[in-house]
Amino acid sequence: MGRLFGTDGVRGVANSELTCELAMKIGRAAAMVLMSEDIKRPRVMIGKDTRMSSDMLESAMAAGLCSVGADVVLLGVVPTPAVAFLVKNEGCDAGVMISASHNPCEYNGIKIFKSDGYKLPDELEEKIEELLLDETALPPVKIGGEVGKVYKDKKACDIYINHICSTAECNFRGLRVAFDCANGSAAVTARSAFTRLGAECSFLFSEPDGVNINDCCGSTHLENLREYVVKNGLDAGFAFDGDADRLLAVDENGNVVDGDMIIALCSKHLKSQGKLKKDTAVVTVMSNMGFFRFCEKCGIACETTKVGDRYVLENMVKNGYSIGGEQSGHIIFLDHASTGDGQLTAVQIMNVMKSTGKSLGELASVMEVFPQIMINVRVSNIGKVRYASDEEIKKSIAEAEKVLGDSGRVLVRVSGTEPLVRVMLEGRDELLIKKLGEEIAEVVRERLI
Repeated sequence: MGRLFGTDGVRGVANSELTCELAMKIGRAAAMVLMSEDIKRPRVMIGKDTRMSSDMLESAMAAGLCSVGADVVLLGVVPTPAVAFLVKNEGCDAGVMISASHNPCEYNGIKIFKSDGYKLPDELEEKIEELLLDETALPPVKIGGEVGKVYKDKKACDIYINHICSTAECNFRGLRVAFDCANGSAAVTARSAFTRLGAECSFLFSEPDGVNINDCCGSTHLENLREYVVKNGLDAGFAFDGDADRLLAVDENGNVVDGDMIIALCSKHLKSQGKLKKDTAVVTVMSNMGFFRFCEKCGIACETTKVGDRYVLENMVKNGYSIGGEQSGHIIFLDHASTGDGQLTAVQIMNVMKSTGKSLGELASVMEVFPQIMINVRVSNIGKVRYASDEEIKKSIAEAEKVLGDSGRVLVRVSGTEPLVRVMLEGRDELLIKKLGEEIAEVVRERLI
């Protein structure tokens, strides 16, 4: 078995790569790693997104947990950040989210949270994988009255919605906004949350049917939202992904406001309020060069991590920072949440809009965006492994870096969740970075397919 956990839990095609049998085994192994011996009947909550396979994997995961004596609390369809919030708020011993985030409906995944609401660190994920390789080390199954029970929590969504609404600094009356729910988890929470806060709201792609999650909608497909905002003269549009832990925005002119720009405008506002802890923001190496220039101009320190919101979070927790995230829209407001939360992020953006009286377009313009291109090259599983040692790919990257010099940069990395190598270049000369990017991508295709 290769590494089971990627940068955001276990992912795979449901019922093919991520099977019911595997989900059940993960449940048993996770119970052994996460649960203290002092707890007689530990409680583990399980949430899920709207894809068809989520019911099946929820049942398998619950069966694995119950088989070793854990009680299971079923939350139903909720956003991933709801699980992270509720596991701590409700005093459970662990939380599980069944979702494949922004991926198509045939994929699914398993994310595990500790009792404090944080995702499992690498060392605990590795322990789970070791147990899956050595099934003799798994805990013995229980019998009779020691088998775990399954409960349903019908109030979970309301508790989470109340939490999201509590972070609003004022009533949003007067704002006209649209929300793209990606036919995913936000479809069960966004309407209640944002209409309660007073905004005039429109909701798109909020009728999940099990297969339409992320289908030409959500944070990876902004074209419909952009058109809708401009056509209807709205102040902003907000697009979630399938499990609502990320958000991208659209301003009044239909321009995309990505994660870097959101962190920039929120960081500046927090600093003006004296709430930006240590005057620092945390981003990944994928952030646009324009973000770093913004930080220099505004007197904001910037720390970078490797790709993955979990690594951003680890840095924030370790050093006591209040905001961080990824260009893709995973934004963490650590004063309010222990993970990225799309709906929380939308509230924070509207806080800034109402407080300053400025449009989203004006707020986002604080950061100049350098041209950036991303080419996703599909490779084989063996190719992903070979990437790090391929000399021809290294040579093509070095040549591109030499051409760009100080006017741009090159970042090529293997995806942690998909069979892809991502080729990213940025610089002021867009035609040049496109040419260099295609040259690197072609070498990757030749060497790793």
